[in-house]
Amino acid sequence: MAIPSRPLRRITASRKVKAVIPARSLAEQAIHPQQVRRLVERGELTRVGRGQYVLPASEHSENFGLALVAAAARRSVVCLLSALRFHNIGTQAPREVWIAVERGDTRPRIDYPPVRIAQFTGPAFKFGIERHTIDGVPVRIYSAAKTVADCFRFRNKIGLDIALEALREGVRERRFTRDELWAAAKVCRVTVVMRPYLEVL
Repeated sequence: MAIPSRPLRRITASRKVKAVIPARSLAEQAIHPQQVRRLVERGELTRVGRGQYVLPASEHSENFGLALVAAAARRSVVCLLSALRFHNIGTQAPREVWIAVERGDTRPRIDYPPVRIAQFTGPAFKFGIERHTIDGVPVRIYSAAKTVADCFRFRNKIGLDIALEALREGVRERRFTRDELWAAAKVCRVTVVMRPYLEVL
């Protein structure tokens, strides 16, 4: 077994190391960019995106992609299909990570994983944000109720059938209360659209 290099030992010994290691964290540990390149060339470190690295031997959760995106775009919020998946609502298995950015903000440049960006404004962006920790990375994700309301708001983009499936399953599995859902619907301005479907349930 090869002996880990000194920079790698320094990385693994640090209490601040998370699953996703940003370049700035390596710089804080006095690891020069040239040393980082050597670690990548030797397979001791894996580059997974612009200024983002992981240790090859690390074990990651099924939501690791959300952690990667959150590390690269800290102001974004996981939304729509990716938020449904996180909350275990519906049958969607998106190949991209769906994130919301506030209108007017710079769109994040992310090499990996692939992302879909939706623009939100004002209260529709700020309402319903939950904070979770995934693989040691803080991740902002919309609540289950807000996500269902967003699905109706973006029904032309994701499909009304997905929004209806999310509504039915969310209500059936009690992922939120009707009051929580209605509050989110008001913020997203979809009460008129959602009311007939909600009354049936």
